[in-house]
Amino acid sequence: MEIGDLLKPEALKIVSTVSSKKMLLHAISEFAEQVHGLDAAQTLQALQTREALGPTGVGHGVAIPHARIAGLEGVVSVFVRLDKPIDFGAVDRKPVDLFFGLFAPEEAGVEHLKALALISRTMRDNSICAKLRANDDAETLHAILTELPRQQAA
Repeated sequence: MEIGDLLKPEALKIVSTVSSKKMLLHAISEFAEQVHGLDAAQTLQALQTREALGPTGVGHGVAIPHARIAGLEGVVSVFVRLDKPIDFGAVDRKPVDLFFGLFAPEEAGVEHLKALALISRTMRDNSICAKLRANDDAETLHAILTELPRQQAA
């Protein structure tokens, strides 16, 4: 599994109008509906339920909000970069500006965990995060997320 398997080129965007965790989860849900056809209300509820179990802010300005969605065929994702970081309750208490929304079928077990691990490994790379923060073009962001990890694995 590679990031390119999870993240369509049109599933990345930069957002400047979000100023809270609640607004961010709404934005991710609506974006997932637009890109993947997920029901925004159902997706938002699933993300909020998951966040209630514990925050998905993993530190260093990165969060991986994720949820299982009924009726979903396979694991999919969206990537959102904020112009201005927000408090997301991250483990290091630092504001977050890079968000990888991950959605899996309700019955997905190991596939969901593999996708989470892949995204987590990728987003732990400080050079990748720096490049994501330095570029304002969604196509470039997609290339950073899909090409660099593939080259490093080779």
